[in-house]
Amino acid sequence: MIDLYTWGTPNGRKVSIALEEMGFEYAVHPINIGKDDQFAPEFLAISPNNKIPAIKDGDQTVFESGAVLMYLARKSGQFLPAEGTPEYWQTLEWLMWQMGGYGPMLGQAHHFLQFNPGLSPYAENRYHTEAQRLTGVLDKQLAQSEFLAGELSIADFAVWPWTSRFDFQRIDLNNYPNVKRWYLELAKRPGFIKGYDQPASGNTIPMPATDA
Repeated sequence: MIDLYTWGTPNGRKVSIALEEMGFEYAVHPINIGKDDQFAPEFLAISPNNKIPAIKDGDQTVFESGAVLMYLARKSGQFLPAEGTPEYWQTLEWLMWQMGGYGPMLGQAHHFLQFNPGLSPYAENRYHTEAQRLTGVLDKQLAQSEFLAGELSIADFAVWPWTSRFDFQRIDLNNYPNVKRWYLELAKRPGFIKGYDQPASGNTIPMPATDA
């Protein structure tokens, strides 16, 4: 049994989706970041940077969502190609792309566009523009491949939850047909549906508007 410490954010959903898709048994421990649960000493002992998600697997603890995804992929033997193959490096490229750019930049877009509109028009324009650029990069890759690295992988688990916040980013997925196709395909998978709603609270996957 793996213990998952998480909240209903894109980073948290990466790991709950992975756990579902990999078939692990896990127990969810909600860390309500709105109530500062992430600063509790018990959680800091697992995740010293006070960020969700984190896991505990026996005596092993792992924090940082990318590291957790790699740990789970190696433990399960799934969703990460054999080390050293071209597919392995392609998976890591897109995983790092999400961690280094797509997630942080879209997080800033959420901060200004969704939660603090009008506070800084400059920041809203800057991060909205970057969110659109990054979505274009994603669309170009998905024009070449069904999934980010050929087969379904932890790279898809990392990127997809951030794409699911398209409404926060003011991104119309109809303008990115390859992203929309990939997004909707994964949104139908039981592991994504259940993993999206963790901690369980009745959250359903957002659906983009139909193209007029």
